[in-house]
Amino acid sequence: MMRARLTYVPIEVADQFEDFIIKRDEQVLDAVKARTKDYSTLSLLKLLYQLRGNSMTFSELYSKSKIRMKRSFLNYLHLCVDYNFVEKKPVGANVIYSITDKGRVMLNLFIHKNN
Repeated sequence: MMRARLTYVPIEVADQFEDFIIKRDEQVLDAVKARTKDYSTLSLLKLLYQLRGNSMTFSELYSKSKIRMKRSFLNYLHLCVDYNFVEKKPVGANVIYSITDKGRVMLNLFIHKNN
């Protein structure tokens, strides 16, 4: 049985994937503290959603995803890379992460269409 978890979700992600939100609590800057279900899927979607518009460095992605535990963030990021949802490219001293076509398909499976 899946248990609900308390986590921070970027407001835009919470609005887009409201099926994963059981209860919204306080808002903290650009995130909402929420009780969620299917935490692992939501964490993958948090990463993919941030990359949908443009590529990011590790630090940018970590900060914007609101996955607060770095170890968890790394696990979900490696999962996305291993399943080819995200690709990483070294650019100078940084590594840039980008969403792949496969990652866009995965993300679009969960995005609500308002029609």
